[in-house]
Amino acid sequence: MKTAWALALRDLRGGLRGLRLLIICLFLGVAGLAGVGSLSQAITAELDSRGREILGGDIEMRVAQRSADAGERAAFARYGAVSETIKMRAMVSRLDAEASVLAELKGVDDGWPLYGTFTLAPGALTARPAGLNAAIAPALAERLSLRVGDSVRVGETKLRIIGLIDDEPDRVGEGFTLGPSIITSLQGLEATRLVQPGSLYAARYRIRLNANPDVQALADQLADRYRDANWEVSDRSNAARGLRRFVNQLSQFLILVGLTALIVAGIGVGNGVSSWLDQRRPGIATLKILGASSRTIFQIYLIQIALVATGAILAGLMVGAAVPALVGQIAGDALPVQPKFALFPLPLLVSAAYGLLATLLFSLAPLARAGEISPAAIFRARIEPFGLPRWRVLLVMSAAALGIAALAIGTARQPLLSAGFLAGMVAIFALLALVGRLVRRGARALPRPRRPLLRLAIANLHRPAAQTDRLIVALGLGLTLFVMLAVLQTNLANQIERTIPASAPNFFALDISTGDIDRFRAAVRGRAPEAVIDSVPSLRGSVVAVRGVRVSDIKPIPKGAWILNGDRGLTYSAKLAEGNEIIAGQWWPADYAGPPLISIEEQAAEALSLKPGDMMTLSVLGVEIDARIASTRRINWETMGFNFGIVFAPGALEGAPHSYMATITVPDARETEVNRTVIAGFPSVSLIRVKDVVGQVSTIFGQLATAIRAAASVTLAAGIAVLVGAIAASRRARLYDAVLLKLLGASRRQILAAQAIEYALLALIISGLALAAGSAAGWYIVTSIFEMKWAPDWAVVFATLLVGAIGTLGIGLLGALPTLAARPAAALRTL
Repeated sequence: MKTAWALALRDLRGGLRGLRLLIICLFLGVAGLAGVGSLSQAITAELDSRGREILGGDIEMRVAQRSADAGERAAFARYGAVSETIKMRAMVSRLDAEASVLAELKGVDDGWPLYGTFTLAPGALTARPAGLNAAIAPALAERLSLRVGDSVRVGETKLRIIGLIDDEPDRVGEGFTLGPSIITSLQGLEATRLVQPGSLYAARYRIRLNANPDVQALADQLADRYRDANWEVSDRSNAARGLRRFVNQLSQFLILVGLTALIVAGIGVGNGVSSWLDQRRPGIATLKILGASSRTIFQIYLIQIALVATGAILAGLMVGAAVPALVGQIAGDALPVQPKFALFPLPLLVSAAYGLLATLLFSLAPLARAGEISPAAIFRARIEPFGLPRWRVLLVMSAAALGIAALAIGTARQPLLSAGFLAGMVAIFALLALVGRLVRRGARALPRPRRPLLRLAIANLHRPAAQTDRLIVALGLGLTLFVMLAVLQTNLANQIERTIPASAPNFFALDISTGDIDRFRAAVRGRAPEAVIDSVPSLRGSVVAVRGVRVSDIKPIPKGAWILNGDRGLTYSAKLAEGNEIIAGQWWPADYAGPPLISIEEQAAEALSLKPGDMMTLSVLGVEIDARIASTRRINWETMGFNFGIVFAPGALEGAPHSYMATITVPDARETEVNRTVIAGFPSVSLIRVKDVVGQVSTIFGQLATAIRAAASVTLAAGIAVLVGAIAASRRARLYDAVLLKLLGASRRQILAAQAIEYALLALIISGLALAAGSAAGWYIVTSIFEMKWAPDWAVVFATLLVGAIGTLGIGLLGALPTLAARPAAALRTL
């Protein structure tokens, strides 16, 4: 072993020229995995460390459309200090009514915030709002051209702006918002007269615990105790649940993409090691003649590979560890929280293990073959490939492959998803390898064409030492990755465009009181006679029992049973809404008068195995209503109308305090007039412009697409490296061919044309396979990981495939240029 170390280190003094491909591939794969894992943990760690601030307390009690009663407040206060906030959507307008903006209005008490610090930008009049004062987000000030000291109209009162919000500690924990913040006191909120029976608002009570109990256990106790009263309970350990879920989904996808990059890079490692060992044939033969055993040869080159791989892995880990800081600097305010800059050992260790296992898996076979071939065979095998490795080597390679699979599945948040993804990757590799073999056999079986260049190109596909198998794998992977990326990007873009029909309404109007609904319709039509107004009653309620079983006793909640999660929107209707289709049961008569009936959404019914005739119990404003399921419906959610998972028949909910929602469809030229009319005549109504919502959602999808492009770029770079490696591995044989052709009178143009035909044939053969495999991988990611609808733009996908094929053809031809420049005399002396 000492001799092997000495010879290995001495050989490395000559440089790393032959191992550059190995270094690049390992660096890309490990850096991608380490970066994704570190970024995910950095965001999660920041959420954990700021859990109290983000949630606003140790425990949060949330209820919709009402405030806590005296008994509930007293019960909360027994655990510690309590802070109350009430949040709702509201229209904020200038006093001259020239402009208005939908905002998130939040009323806070004197104890808010229990954790963290609420700060205003320099120039504020006071430290926090009190009475009829308010603090507003800079975005709101910019959109309405407001300054500190100005007043705005909210509901039925005027609020004076005392400053611009610099830090609102619990904003992230309150989830997705449709507008900028405006914060006032509870007295200011009451003065707006927006909080009315039936209006949509949420009351939150944050508790700062006196003692230090098991917070999660206490939250579970409170959830069980107050479930029937429609309370939702959160604790500091699961603050910002929606954000955590999004981060977990995105990190799961990015980790799979990083793993793909590493596996693709592994192919490049194998190509690089094979090419490097091919250059070392004379040295191996010399060592064998001098008495070196196969074991010594194996040890020498294994040590070199291990040293170089370790350096590449360490470099990748350093870059991956720095990714959270880099993303924090580049993304800035686009991130909901700044990633916590720290060293996260677990993702780095996992990435290093991936790199080592991939190196072992893809380099062991060429290393073992190099040590087992005799000197005579090495000298003769100028262009002949090495033989197959022995079963012991295959056994170790299988163990490395299983180690990669076990690591990927064992560290995944969704093991089945990772297993399916890995199975798909293995299937793609196997399919590409099989196609490579079939292409070689098929090219050998074809009749000899008359055209010399075409005959030479086909012969290159099956000649001895041809790299057809590796080129097809490399080219197939590259094209597959191009297609998958195009599918993902166009699918994200089309989520907005295809979801919004051409007849989408201009506005959503919320919180229209039952007494104002007729006047509201008349006011809008008075300004826009052609307006189409569709209004529905709106209430909030929760499912408390299914077929007599309390929801609190259903553990775990079945996947897809979203109607059991907290309070839901409810309505009642005599007619079936547009875009709804009865799947089972029957819709009730328009003049129905009888016991409570409901119709529920199809997927929720399937998740709970519900059918017409089953009973459900719903709590509406604390009153439990036993209702029988009359039908299940399939909802077309893309109609942009008001779609409810649960719809009551007439007669059950009319007596409960509620409001109305409405969609307004008018010509675009009438939008400003309708907006002014509603704001002036109905200060309690929130008017949401559809284009503004689409813009916010488009921004989110754009950020997601950017993350996908950044992660996919690593995989694409690895795929290009694999293609370059495959070309480099065949360079010796191609140099030999080029020299012979030159001696026989072939010009450089003819040699280049033959290789161009060869790569064009390969690209043509596997384009269809890449299209199918890339589309399948994209479908799996879109539907299983991101849980979106399948809507790619096939024109863009085909164009991307064409560009990718032309690009890989160009890379192949660039790799052939050095062989064209070889001088026959010099080349023949070295071959």
